[in-house]
Amino acid sequence: MWRLNKVRHKAGRQGDSLEELKLKRREHEKALRQARRDRQLVSKRLLLNDDEDLPQMVTSNLSSESAPWREAHLKTLSKVLRDPSAQLTFIKQENSMHLLVGFLTGSDATCRLQAVRCLHELSHSSHTNVSPACLPATPYLLTYLSGQSTKFTELCLYTLGNLCPDSDIVKEKLLAQGIIPALANCLENQRHNLAVVEAVGFTLSQFLQAKDAAEKIILTVLDSSLPSNLLSVLTSDPKFGLAPAIECAWCLHYLTCSMNDNRVLLAHGTLLQCSSLLVSLGGAVAEGNKEEGMELFICPLLRCVGNLLSSCPGKDLSTQVGDVRIVVALYALLQAYLQTQPALARESAWVLNNLTAHSSAFCSALLDLNLVPGLIQLLPFSQGINTMILRILANIAHKKKEFCAQLAHHGLLSALCATLKMADQEMVTLSMDVLYMLVVSGPQVAEEFVRQGGLSLLEAIQYNSEGEIRRRATHLLEDHLLSYSSYLSSILRQ
Repeated sequence: MWRLNKVRHKAGRQGDSLEELKLKRREHEKALRQARRDRQLVSKRLLLNDDEDLPQMVTSNLSSESAPWREAHLKTLSKVLRDPSAQLTFIKQENSMHLLVGFLTGSDATCRLQAVRCLHELSHSSHTNVSPACLPATPYLLTYLSGQSTKFTELCLYTLGNLCPDSDIVKEKLLAQGIIPALANCLENQRHNLAVVEAVGFTLSQFLQAKDAAEKIILTVLDSSLPSNLLSVLTSDPKFGLAPAIECAWCLHYLTCSMNDNRVLLAHGTLLQCSSLLVSLGGAVAEGNKEEGMELFICPLLRCVGNLLSSCPGKDLSTQVGDVRIVVALYALLQAYLQTQPALARESAWVLNNLTAHSSAFCSALLDLNLVPGLIQLLPFSQGINTMILRILANIAHKKKEFCAQLAHHGLLSALCATLKMADQEMVTLSMDVLYMLVVSGPQVAEEFVRQGGLSLLEAIQYNSEGEIRRRATHLLEDHLLSYSSYLSSILRQ
């Protein structure tokens, strides 16, 4: 993708330099996917008991056969189990879990609901030995995923999702018991039930974040109906609710960053759908519509598109990504979140970088739509945004000599004169990479850089503490720019 700072440009070896540049891009892209996977964090969720403050309303409608005293005791137990010390005490009691499983599998529906609430409280425990203690209940929780009660199914899903992060034993057991097919069936049958869809997304994401997900989980997921059903949930229509779409988008992100080959997801149309959603969301954001929580949806979509671009053949980009509106959308997101959420702005720039690295058409679109001047203005920004912008500009310069002339026309040379003075070594290195591509594109660009006083900047960089930076500055001066300096001096003397 874009690790330009180690590319060495030597006289007479421009072809090799470009191949090395491509290789460095691919290596950095792989490292980025690895870093994104490693930095994901699992979490737990606790569902609130909606009827907790109205116990009389619940018990007064129970028939004598429903054993109201059992329900009351289970309801009290679920409250007690919120105390971490009580959780440990409970699992140490002989037959305590056996008794709870008995209520879970009994014929009384009300007691089953209260039993699963007790298990849900246990699953939220911070003690790592609580999750394995709940294993006797997991086969029944999986069975109940095919039930008709939304609240009960929701509780089962969140309980299963909470259990897996703490223990590899629990995770392995749940996988062996068939949790992935169970989740696939649940999402297939309940895809119109948004609360259940959100819970399925949460539980699936807990498994997809496992370190060994690529070896033990991903292929099973890809072979199921989950990818197509996850995609069917993605919508920017607020009346369907953002929460289920957010959960499913994160699941797709974990899938894309766990695999080096994403052809299965590409075949499902994942890249096209995520790109289309970004176009819609980018348009909304550009008009000032920043609905609460929208950024939580935009982030996984950006990561899906960015990761999938690395697996998409260049010849298929236009059909997989769509038209140039994606460039406009990414630019809009970058500008909209620059001040308020710079991390999201950086993600937008990262996707724009990946897009331009693979396609001359999208590079041309940035120039034709006059978006490049806005990108150049972002070079003073820190937090990794300026380095990403330089990589985008490098992608454009790398594609065609004509693009280099247009970049110079938009004021990139004067901007590089500023970035070459920065203390950030990476910015200086990237600036010299872009400068190299500009000056070798034609004599007019090189002459203009000399006119703007660029030689003195490079001469100063020859005293930089980094040896590689010094060598590259010397190479630019001696092999590409000093001749233009002599030429301009002779013209001025005339």
